[in-house]
Amino acid sequence: MGESVTEATITNWIKEVGDTVELDEPLVEVATDKVDNELPSEAEGVLIKRFFEKDDVAQVGDVIAIISTDGSDTVAEAPAATQEKAAVVEEKAAAPVVAASSAPSQSVSSQSGNRFYSPLVRSIASKEGISMNELDQLNGTGKDGRVTKKDVLSYLENRGSQTTPAPQPQVEVQKAPANNAPKTQEAVSNYVAGDNEEIIEMDRMRKLIADHMVMSKQTSPHVTSFVEADVTNIVNWRNKVKKEFEKREGEKITFTPIFIEAVAKAIKDFPMINVTVNGNQIIRKKEINIGMATALPSGNLIVPVIKNADRLNLTGLTKSVNQLANDARNNKLKPEDIQGGTYTLTNVGSFGNVMGTPIINQPQVAILAVGAIRKMPAVIETPEGDFIGIRHKMFLSHSYDHRVVDGSLGGMFVRRVADYLEQFDPKREF
Repeated sequence: MGESVTEATITNWIKEVGDTVELDEPLVEVATDKVDNELPSEAEGVLIKRFFEKDDVAQVGDVIAIISTDGSDTVAEAPAATQEKAAVVEEKAAAPVVAASSAPSQSVSSQSGNRFYSPLVRSIASKEGISMNELDQLNGTGKDGRVTKKDVLSYLENRGSQTTPAPQPQVEVQKAPANNAPKTQEAVSNYVAGDNEEIIEMDRMRKLIADHMVMSKQTSPHVTSFVEADVTNIVNWRNKVKKEFEKREGEKITFTPIFIEAVAKAIKDFPMINVTVNGNQIIRKKEINIGMATALPSGNLIVPVIKNADRLNLTGLTKSVNQLANDARNNKLKPEDIQGGTYTLTNVGSFGNVMGTPIINQPQVAILAVGAIRKMPAVIETPEGDFIGIRHKMFLSHSYDHRVVDGSLGGMFVRRVADYLEQFDPKREF
């Protein structure tokens, strides 16, 4: 369902229990903080069991339904199938997970006694050497006491800390956020509005965005560097070619593809901006996939991704930007449209803001905000002397993860982006 997505909300079951399901036929509609989507069936048969209903939240890796592939259409067979023959695609934790009752049993048991374990949990347990006996001792926080991925990871962390005890004060600091979070939520949910107040419940997407933003600030120590760029050449060039461009290409050319082009060039110069962090490891990405934050009519934000942006010319970037922006606003984005981003650009100038301090889109390590383009008085240097003139200027705000990006790298990168914008050729062909 996309990078960093760990759960999805079931918004609608297209098929009911007892219905015949064809291979790749839409089965269920789900929603995440990134995209709403129909999930196709991975098998052909009869839907005989659903483990989640509308508005339930399923974790990535959970079995959400059972499809009988042996011709049986009786719901009564579902429990036995669940306990003994439920199977999912082990190596596709991010794919829609539907069990097939006639599939062969897995090498690692999916159940112990009366307890069921999802494929993702079993996969983690197998890789980390967690025995079935250890799994049976875990207190599950999922539906009906089921052990979730979070439970297993928490157990692994605690198991590791038992062999290497940490000082007590450190343990208290680590536990504080988890203990405080539910209390804060409870206090908010019990709030009573006054006479001049109105309570507006967050929609599902806003809740998930809020969680993602808080997680990013807790994960990455944010630092922001600012640079002012003279984009007069870009403004004049666009004004000159925009009518001819639209006539020839059938597309309107905006400033966004020009900004993305400059960012892609700068990433090639400074590849250590194009990384993610995994514990004490830095993972450098070879592809340059630039996400562009897009405002939706609901007021929420989504970040579609332009894949291999460095390989596209300006016309190709323009078409990609326009297509993704339109799909986002019309709720037509596909899961692959929001996957694989390595760097993000957000245009705060479209709201009339001159600069901002954007929050990093995890698991990336940097994000660039471009401000409004304004006419400003500036000193213009010429061989005959300096004079004051009117120039088109804008601020670039670069937020980066100080764990792996120091001020020198973060500052040089945004300066290089500004240099590419200022050096834009006003005689350029499109």
